[in-house]
Amino acid sequence: MTSPFAPFPIVFRDEHLIAIHKPAGLLVHRTVLDRHERWFAIQLLRNQIGQRVYPAHRLDKGTSGVLLFGLSKDAGRELSWAFERQEVDKRYLAVVRGHPADEGEIDHPLARRVDDLEWIGEKVSTEPQAAVTRYRTLARTELPFAVDRYPTSRYALVELDPLTGRRHQLRRHLKHIAHPIIGDATYGKGIHNRFFAEQFGCQRLLLACVEMRLTHPFTGEALTLTAPLAEDFAALIDTLGWRDAVEARWLPPQTI
Repeated sequence: MTSPFAPFPIVFRDEHLIAIHKPAGLLVHRTVLDRHERWFAIQLLRNQIGQRVYPAHRLDKGTSGVLLFGLSKDAGRELSWAFERQEVDKRYLAVVRGHPADEGEIDHPLARRVDDLEWIGEKVSTEPQAAVTRYRTLARTELPFAVDRYPTSRYALVELDPLTGRRHQLRRHLKHIAHPIIGDATYGKGIHNRFFAEQFGCQRLLLACVEMRLTHPFTGEALTLTAPLAEDFAALIDTLGWRDAVEARWLPPQTI
């Protein structure tokens, strides 16, 4: 069966590591919660480059952006430790409901999810774990549509910096402060998700990992891995008049 996904753009590659731009709608690996899925980033990347890969972290199925793998077990293990030690700096962009403060920090513990137990093994504590996210609001808009109970509807573009790496952390934290991410079927609000689908043709979760910074575990090189927004996400940014609020390296070339 032919994969419905195009070959991954390669963000970075050397003898130890490879980073790709993962599209929205693709799982990193098999999970008990998505048994029906046939395609996974691990499998597709292995087929694309002709060798095994070892994921250092993961992105949610609906999230696009930088996804990093080791090209050996040792490399995968070293990268995973770097994430666990919070030595990897990540930047995400998201479109959210409402108008958040100009900046803030969400310090809200999160309980492990069911598939966390599958990921790290059985017999682990399900007590809430410390989780911290910093955010900065880059742009806002107020649209003349009565989507909910108000005559107009407010949305914002935010930059997110997760200081910890809990399952669904950004999505759960944005819900916690009443600014859920648009397109989030689990933690968002359906009426706003449907509005974006009908008004803008946007069917995806509007969350993307646009940049990752870390120290190469073998060479000591400072790495900056950048994956510009996917075309559908960038098109929405243009439609809402937010292009100037986003750093140029996080945007694909503008179509003339």
